Amino acid sequence: MEAQKERLLAYCEAQGWELAEFYEENGHSGRNTRRPAYQRMMDEKAKWDVILVMKMDRIHRNSKNFMIMMENLEKWGKKFTSMNESLDTSTAVGRFVVDIIQRIAQLESEQIGERTYMGMAHKAENSPGLLGFNPPFGYCIQENDLAIVPEEAAIVRQIFSRYSTGERMTDIARSLNGAEILTRRSCSWTKWSISHLLHNPAYAGFRRWDGFLVPSTHEAIIPQEQFNLVQNIVSSHVKDPRHRHIVELTSGTSQVIIPA
Repeated sequence: MEAQKERLLAYCEAQGWELAEFYEENGHSGRNTRRPAYQRMMDEKAKWDVILVMKMDRIHRNSKNFMIMMENLEKWGKKFTSMNESLDTSTAVGRFVVDIIQRIAQLESEQIGERTYMGMAHKAENSPGLLGFNPPFGYCIQENDLAIVPEEAAIVRQIFSRYSTGERMTDIARSLNGAEILTRRSCSWTKWSISHLLHNPAYAGFRRWDGFLVPSTHEAIIPQEQFNLVQNIVSSHVKDPRHRHIVELTSGTSQVIIPA
């Protein structure tokens, strides 16, 4: 990031431009416009006259979003410059070439996304370890795997046990809130948070990613049989059979999650 800033600043000095502001994006994809620094830059358009980037794909990897930005810049009387692609966006030919380059950048971005998806799907089916998600209540992350948090795991076991013996989700949530036991995000329990917990196969030693359900290396909090029992109880409370979704776990093999 610092090397990019030095090169951009040198370009500004060579052009005789005064630097208005650096807008830095960390950890945000160029595929969309929901990025804090990008939004702040557009909100502060009165501060600057030209947007300068190292490469065109640094600001957008979606041709539609790029062209919308260019239309807005033209409407505001602003300019766009890329150091690596010397293009004049004030002409029809320049705008056409910019559009082609953006479409190539979008294609490259989508191909990277497809390859990443294929790799993660293969890992989900065949490899141990995590695929990038927040640990559920009852677990923390240690050495790229889930590790049990004892005090939270005891609450998870209590929830499964109470539901499997006939207690309603709303009553379980009310009881936990009355005991001042909060969720991982320090919120009150609801019927929906209890339901989400009861449906999570991680508690029985499985992991789930985009339709794949596979045995995991982390320690289970509840037995697989108890998880399956709870899934059947939940399903039995759904009146319309078409809306019943049962996922029963079987050890040793990968599964694709299919609604019952």
